[in-house]
Amino acid sequence: MFRLEVRTSTPTWFNLALPLLAIAATLVLCSGLIALAGAGILESYGVMFTASLGDSYAITETLVRAAPMIFTGLAVAVAFRAKFWNIGAEGQLLAGAVASCFVGAIPMPGALAMLLMAIAGAAAGAAVALAPATLRVKFKVDDVVSSLLLNSVIYYALMALIEGPWKDSFSGYPISPPIEDSANFPVLIEGTRLHLGVIVALIAAPLIWFLIARTTLGFRIRVTGENPEAARYGGIHVERVLLSTALLSGALAGLAGVGEVGGVHFQVMSDISPGYGYSGIVVAMLARLNPLGVVPAAIFLAAVMTGAEAMSRATGVPAFLSDVIQGTALLAMLVALLFTAYRIRRVGVAT
Repeated sequence: MFRLEVRTSTPTWFNLALPLLAIAATLVLCSGLIALAGAGILESYGVMFTASLGDSYAITETLVRAAPMIFTGLAVAVAFRAKFWNIGAEGQLLAGAVASCFVGAIPMPGALAMLLMAIAGAAAGAAVALAPATLRVKFKVDDVVSSLLLNSVIYYALMALIEGPWKDSFSGYPISPPIEDSANFPVLIEGTRLHLGVIVALIAAPLIWFLIARTTLGFRIRVTGENPEAARYGGIHVERVLLSTALLSGALAGLAGVGEVGGVHFQVMSDISPGYGYSGIVVAMLARLNPLGVVPAAIFLAAVMTGAEAMSRATGVPAFLSDVIQGTALLAMLVALLFTAYRIRRVGVAT
């Protein structure tokens, strides 16, 4: 017989290995679906990762796709550290995209346009995240439900814009007017889509780590998440910390939308985000809410998403496998986290 026992301590190597074990388990579990599709498992995974990491152009495309997930992963990691269950990063991303598009369509010098786009997008995302946080603090409304439902509210508000006042009168397509050319983010490598927003996302990760690990606000966020009653006893205003955390989390998610408008699409459309906000939850969990771990986790998911279409063309495996991998990775990581607190011990059966 086997039973779970509470761990007194967890080895450092085990904590570092958990995300890798979760990813390995995910690939093993999903290989069954590849086999059912009649394709070779190693061949399919080989095509997937070669298409996303096999040459310099593929790497830049993967980084471009990873950038919004770095921002949403950081948004979720910060929020979850304070036990503010922000499931609304998708809506906050869309709000940031809309706000930045409004600003980017105004003629002004390029540097000023990019700065104001970032400020507007971050403010819009923060405002959306503040709503469920306020409902929780003031009225004890479940932040999981309220933040999740706000995603639909923001999405349909966006649709009302692009189907209404923003609709292209010439083509009839539901898209916003493009931003000014001066507001387009600089391309860092000619012939690729690698833009300034990718660098900003990579820089944001260590900055958020420093904020969480080395500042007073970060200490308050960590203590509030670990034990809110102890935080109150120590003089920390828990409600104020939750509101501050929501603002920071929403601002980060809003910046993901800014990057998509300023560096990739240059306008707003209904499918500007293929679910980057929800992918941020998977990224944050794979990173174990560590901002530095968000970057490799986001790159892994971006590689899967980028390579899935090439794999589908080459082997016939549906591209939706990337969605299955994301969901399985989240479940695998949740199971893996169980073993940071418990160990399996064999117990002899008395005869």
